[in-house]
Amino acid sequence: MRVVLLIGFLSLFQIAMQPTIEIKQSKTQTFYDRIADVHNLMMQVNGYRKSVAKYLESLDLKIDESSLVLDAGSGTGIVTLGFQSAGFRPKQSIALDLSFNSLKVSREQFEKDKQTDAKNIAAVQGNVLELPFADETFDLVLTCGVLEYVPLETGLKEFARVLKTGSKLVLIPIKPSIVGSVLEILYNFKTHSIAETEAIAENWFEIIENSNFPFTEPISWSKTIFLLEKK
Repeated sequence: MRVVLLIGFLSLFQIAMQPTIEIKQSKTQTFYDRIADVHNLMMQVNGYRKSVAKYLESLDLKIDESSLVLDAGSGTGIVTLGFQSAGFRPKQSIALDLSFNSLKVSREQFEKDKQTDAKNIAAVQGNVLELPFADETFDLVLTCGVLEYVPLETGLKEFARVLKTGSKLVLIPIKPSIVGSVLEILYNFKTHSIAETEAIAENWFEIIENSNFPFTEPISWSKTIFLLEKK
């Protein structure tokens, strides 16, 4: 498994070093447009969907057929797929991402996956700092590896804005670690400390828990989990 991760890192590094021609797009959008397929394969091989599904199954999220769910910075759809694998069937899920190619990959996966209610998932291109939704729209927000690219306070404030009071934010950030440091270089982002994340989150959220994935699961090497509830 570690070999798979290393191969994935090397493949992404090679892509990142290629010259960029989409000069009108943001650096982050362009980068993820170029690596979407490799990035998606790496997460599939390392079982991210299963790990996310197992964690979400353990929560009492109170999601039903009237619920609206946002996957903010959805990438190629791994978290939404994990959410679906956990058995949740909301009225609608929104998979929002900056990268058009990542959204294309996610749509393809939603449509072909037998465990996924594709007809009730909408893929939307957008910026997590300027979410195109009204205040207090969502019953749940999921986000994984996104706030490392933006000011943490601004991102959490925007998530709180679109969440209904008393609703949950499942935040899966990069955790400070050796693997996290490698990813910082590879993806050009900033890892936030646990203490910083907790201190800023408390402006809008109650911290229900900060937990970790089982060490035997590859996602645990780079990610931690915060379960937050909007005040």
